[in-house]
Amino acid sequence: MIKAVISGTGLYTPPATIDNDELVEAFNQYVELFNAENADAIAQGEVAPLQPSSSAFIEKASGIKRRHVIDKDGILDPKRMTPYIPERDNEEPSVQCEMAVAACREALEQAGKSVQDVDAVIVACSNLQRAYPAISIEVQEALGIDGFAYDMNVACSSATFGLQAAVNSVENGSARSVLVVSPEICSGHLNFRDRDSHFIFGDACTAILVEREEDTRAGQGFEILGTSLKTKFSNNIRNNFGFLNRADESGIGKPDKLFVQQGRKVFKEVSPLVAETIMNQLQSLSLAPDDLRRMWLHQANLNMNQLIARKVLGRDANEDEAPVILDEYANTSSAGSIIAFHKHKEDLVSGDLGVICSFGAGYSIGSVVVRRR
Repeated sequence: MIKAVISGTGLYTPPATIDNDELVEAFNQYVELFNAENADAIAQGEVAPLQPSSSAFIEKASGIKRRHVIDKDGILDPKRMTPYIPERDNEEPSVQCEMAVAACREALEQAGKSVQDVDAVIVACSNLQRAYPAISIEVQEALGIDGFAYDMNVACSSATFGLQAAVNSVENGSARSVLVVSPEICSGHLNFRDRDSHFIFGDACTAILVEREEDTRAGQGFEILGTSLKTKFSNNIRNNFGFLNRADESGIGKPDKLFVQQGRKVFKEVSPLVAETIMNQLQSLSLAPDDLRRMWLHQANLNMNQLIARKVLGRDANEDEAPVILDEYANTSSAGSIIAFHKHKEDLVSGDLGVICSFGAGYSIGSVVVRRR
């Protein structure tokens, strides 16, 4: 029987950062401009005045302190409030391809492998910058990999769904090793004019190399004991941007063409579903919650992660048991749980068990139980 292992991980972090104070200053300037420009309509009750934000509100609501972004200036311009990412010629590497290649090279270096050892690339992320050709095939070409590649999107669960797809390919023999890459440019679909969500996202890219156990060194990486996927349709997190928008001009520029969510409903509905998914998976593997050394959870909201960990463990988890990168990176969609894994895995010893779990729009949940070799 072929067993799949995670032999290496990589991370690309954009150099530009925006802390909460900077974001709030720009947002509040926008609020002042909007309220001044619409003063008469506001006075007549035709338009609701916008309310300012604050760093204290952001940290209490989310646990986020700052975020890395592809472009800072465009976001902090109160007259623009959108990142400036110039179009590139078709013959140039795309932005997502560049991010992916950087993360993949680190994963390969960590695993002690070269591109000649890789058979497939899966680009799994929330938003792809074009319909085709696939970003994954562009990444495959840029790295010089001979094999196959494809894109997939399951929103914030994309990386863990991609992990299962990679495991399937390795264990059924269609590939000896697979790179799962998540180039998340979340700032591109975030409405920085919305007080309830303008602080949520950051940008990053992760990469994971999944290989046959027989092709890795003794004690290297993490054995994948099992994966569990769950989806349940919900409109509570949504983004309606797509190629059909041009077919009805009345929708162009509407807020739902960017990220929108009903946060309280998401918190209430997703948290118990995630905890239940993890516990059911552990039971199916004849494991107990106390067997877990670490939980690398999706980094969307600190309060949500604390609640999920409490439901699984039956007590509050400390930061060693459920590490947080949310304060530094904000929500990077599918990359979040992998960033946590990438940064907080080296101290585990042989036999230690952990679970990588991501969750979000769909609803979708992807859970992967691993054991340190």
